[in-house]
Amino acid sequence: MAFAAAPVLKDVEVADPPTDSISSLSFSNQADFLAVGSWDNSVRVYEVAPDGSRTQGKAMYQHQGPVLSVCWSQDGSKIFSGGADNAGRMFDVATGQATQVAQHDAPIKVVRWVDTPGAGILATGSWDKTIKYWDLRTPTAVASVTLPERCYSMDVQYPLMVVGTAERHVQIYNLTNPTTVYKAMQSPLRWQTRVVSCFKASANPGFAIGSVEGRAAFQYIEDKDASNNFSFKCHRNPASSAAKDVSIYALNDISFHPVQGTFSTCGADGTMGFWDKDARIRLKTFDAAPGPISATAFNRTGSIFAYAVSYDWSKGHGGMTPTHPNKILLYACKEEDVKKRPPK
Repeated sequence: MAFAAAPVLKDVEVADPPTDSISSLSFSNQADFLAVGSWDNSVRVYEVAPDGSRTQGKAMYQHQGPVLSVCWSQDGSKIFSGGADNAGRMFDVATGQATQVAQHDAPIKVVRWVDTPGAGILATGSWDKTIKYWDLRTPTAVASVTLPERCYSMDVQYPLMVVGTAERHVQIYNLTNPTTVYKAMQSPLRWQTRVVSCFKASANPGFAIGSVEGRAAFQYIEDKDASNNFSFKCHRNPASSAAKDVSIYALNDISFHPVQGTFSTCGADGTMGFWDKDARIRLKTFDAAPGPISATAFNRTGSIFAYAVSYDWSKGHGGMTPTHPNKILLYACKEEDVKKRPPK
């Protein structure tokens, strides 16, 4: 007697996705709401069922140019976004109103909420080579920091903030002293930085960094932990024959699991992987998607993993064809996908 194979659960597609490339995904820390920034100038908000089996569009608001980054306030009451219109905007979930709360002289590439003791602060990183800090109770920036180059990526795990800029500069800040560089370094990767992502606050703070050359690196902040620094190749296809070169793809996003501390990478090759940095192994490989994976995010419990299949601009304007998909998919994480392994 043969047993029927268990049905393969397909990843759930989010209904009514954006109409252009998806730049940024962010889940609320308080409930299963997903904010999505897109090159169609919009931020969309979806409610996700607890098991990730279905979604419903709940809200949408506009920028006057492509949206490049979205994030939530810690209490889940506000969404922040930055865009190519040089503006940072805040959406109040309770009232449904969007207001401008930040301004730069060039596109805002990244927005991050800093959950400081007392009142939170919004940090915005721009191609105008500055980071500005905004107290939402006042209309002007409370402080500004000059960067060596354009901000490409930024992440915060209070009190750590890491900024990756053009020309492979990495600036590290201790947010108890937010206008002074704690440490400046070159990226350990030889090619352009695409993403930086901080580990969860720990006794050994550090960050992951990914480049256009399909590599990621782990870098600890303090010199005493330097022996733990390492890099690895991830978004590359081996040569099919001796005459062919290895195909190399941009690494687009790195997301840390909120409970396990394991992490995901995704790339322009349409692949994703889950990894354990301490055991230094790949935990899960996904089948390739029908296009680049431009952004990823875990929900607050780590049970749902959202990823966007859309053009990632890694080949410039010429790579944008009308046939490119624009989809957001939800994967229900199993424990073995994300659970830490014993260190080697």
